[in-house]
Amino acid sequence: MHRYLTDYILDITQNSFEASSTNVVLKIDEEDRYFSFFISDDGSGMSQEVLSKVLDPYYTNGIKHKSRKVGLGLSFLVQTIKDTGGTFDIKSKIGEGTVVMSSFDLCNIDTPPIGDIPTTLLALISSPQAKNFSIERNIKTKLGNSSYQLARSELIDVLGDLNNSSSLFMLREYLRSQEDSLVEYYVDRKLIY
Repeated sequence: MHRYLTDYILDITQNSFEASSTNVVLKIDEEDRYFSFFISDDGSGMSQEVLSKVLDPYYTNGIKHKSRKVGLGLSFLVQTIKDTGGTFDIKSKIGEGTVVMSSFDLCNIDTPPIGDIPTTLLALISSPQAKNFSIERNIKTKLGNSSYQLARSELIDVLGDLNNSSSLFMLREYLRSQEDSLVEYYVDRKLIY
């Protein structure tokens, strides 16, 4: 089960990695009371027939996830969005890729907590399946904006191999500092307490 919004980000982005994608982009936005994420890939994509079935928890094509008999990620995501007044959209074309867009109302009492964004991003960036993966993180308010961007290829240029513990520790600390800066931005503007 998904306990945090970051669990959905991890699950759906992992789907993009597994769809023969060479480029995956994750965009996370917070704006006033909404938390949104957009995941786009240039993977194998889906036909309209498959796209009409992907929200069925008991549907699997048996190819992408050979060891799984069900595909629960998107169906859990959509159920949570329906329960919390959010929005969801998915677009896909065979040979062009897929885009998943979702938004959550953070003021809805049933919306799960956001979760640990730095650790989620670290897991995604360090995944061996993440070939060309980039992240954009934005906070937009009436009083201004704050953001950061990361590309896996640039991190490898700076840190080298992402499979050793010292590189992963440095990356996690960097991600944590970026998130701390965004929280500080919120606090300075008295947007959160």
